[in-house]
This record gives sequence, structure tokens and C-alpha cells, in this order.
Amino acid sequence: MIDTVTTILVVGAISSGMYALLAVGFSMIYGVTEITNLAHGTLFMLGAYMYLLLVTPFGGFKIHYLLALILSVIFVGILGGILYRLAMDPVVEDPVSIMVITLSLAMIIQEASGIVFGMGRILVPSIWIEMMKPLGMSDYLVILGVKTTYSQVLSAMLSLGLFAALLIFIAKTKIGKAMKAMSQDREAAMLMGINIKRLTMLAMGMASTFAAVAGVLIISSTGGNVIYPHIWQTPLYIAFAIVILGGLGSIKGALVGAVIIGYVNTIFVYALDPMLARLIGGTRGATLSSAVIMGVMLLILLFRPKGLFGKYIELED
Repeated sequence: MIDTVTTILVVGAISSGMYALLAVGFSMIYGVTEITNLAHGTLFMLGAYMYLLLVTPFGGFKIHYLLALILSVIFVGILGGILYRLAMDPVVEDPVSIMVITLSLAMIIQEASGIVFGMGRILVPSIWIEMMKPLGMSDYLVILGVKTTYSQVLSAMLSLGLFAALLIFIAKTKIGKAMKAMSQDREAAMLMGINIKRLTMLAMGMASTFAAVAGVLIISSTGGNVIYPHIWQTPLYIAFAIVILGGLGSIKGALVGAVIIGYVNTIFVYALDPMLARLIGGTRGATLSSAVIMGVMLLILLFRPKGLFGKYIELED
């Protein structure tokens, strides 16, 4: 029992850290522009694909892993800004059209990825494992008696560090304050001389960058370390559940939502699923964990329809 509790605490903390980075971009773009970006999962996927292209013989580059991470997220960030300017900006005032367009973009990116990389699963090298190899270190770590990896812990720490950097950026910089103003009153911000179109494109680029970083870190350090064109659907629904829980547009809410989802999923996998396996035979976690996440989201929304923190509370503070 104690071992199970310790495992849940450690694994849940690691999962929460990485989920936070996954959700913050989704929450940020909605908070600034009210865009529900259903292509967020494909930007997550593209970050990992670009990283794969740069570090493996597949793309013929084989550059340094850290440099590949940086170049990948820059590419996806620029692409996100371009996609906004070309496809979303003309219909930015129509929420239904935005959802249709972003979902269409997601499907196009999915099929394009399948053409370029194939529909099969491809192994994605961990940035941390490759950086530790010259030091003679293995990707093995024990925390409070729980076996984990340096890849997962370092990915979670970097995720939280980037999350904190975004909070500081929004609170302290001129551009961040302009984003706050735009989230509170778009027309008033425009009257005060803020370039709405340029700022929105920047916000979309930043959100895409966070999605790409999350894609590289999560895919390369958890699970089977594999990527395939349909993988974008899972991060999309997880990000959606997290930001709905925390409150659409609330960046701090995204962190709280990530912690809730991270621990709910971990509790199910390590505690409830084994109980179900004993009762009905077989392991059902692979199919039920998604339903559990969405069930928790629905349960909280019954009592807090706007999420735990409500719309825009972070950008208003």
C-alpha cells in the first residue's frame, strides 16, 4: 500500500509537470484571442517529427540533440503564426468557423505527415539519454524508492521551468501586458494603439512553440518513445480536458488542471486498474484511462461550469 502511494506521488508529479506544458499553449491562445485551436495536437506532433528529422539519418542531418530541439520548436512556432495569418485570421470572429478550420488543418497535417514519414510507428530518441551517453550515465533513477528515468524527471522540470517563464513574461514584459489588455477588452486594446493582428499572430506562435516543446519532451521520454500520424488526438483531448478544468484562458488554471489530470490518470493506472484487473480479469487501463480523464472533467464542470478558475482570471490578475 505504501509503495503504491509513493509511486502515485512521484509518477503523478512527473506527469503533471509535462501535462502543464502541453496545455499551457492551448490555454494561452484561447485566453488572448478566444481561438479554440483544434490543431494544437498536430503542432505537438510536428515538434516531435521535426526533432526526429534533425537527429536521425531519416532526414540526413544528425545534428546535436539540443540544437535539434531548438530548431524544431522555432520551426513549429513560425508555422503556427503563418497558419493563423493565412487560415484563422479571416474568420477569427466566428468561433464555429475557427473550430472547423483548425480541425481541417489538423487532418491535413496528419495526412501530410503520413506521406512524408509513413503511417507506421517510429522511435524518437530521447534528448536526455543522448546527452547523458558521453558522461557514461544510464537513464535510470530512483526517487523515494520509485523507479523512473532521468528523461522523465528532467522533461518535467524543464516543462515547469518554461511554464514559470511564461508567467513571468505575461506579468512583467510590455508584450505580456499587451496580451493581458487584449484578453480583457480587444476593442479597448486596439484603441490604445496595440496591433491586434500582430499580437495575435505572436501569441499563436508562442502557443505553437510550447506545443512543440511538449511534443519532443513527452514523446521522447514516456511510453514507447514512438510517433505516428494519429498520435495528435491524445494530446489534444488531454490538453482540452486540462484547460476546461482549470478554466479556459487561465494559465494558472492550466497548471492546476494538469496536476488534477496527472494524478487522476496515475491513480487509475497504479491503483484502480489493478483492482479492476483482479475483479474482471485482464488489464483495461489502456482503454479506460481516457474515459476516466473525461469523466473527471465532466464531474467538475457540473459544479463549476466555467472551470475551477473561470474565464480569463489569470490574464485579468
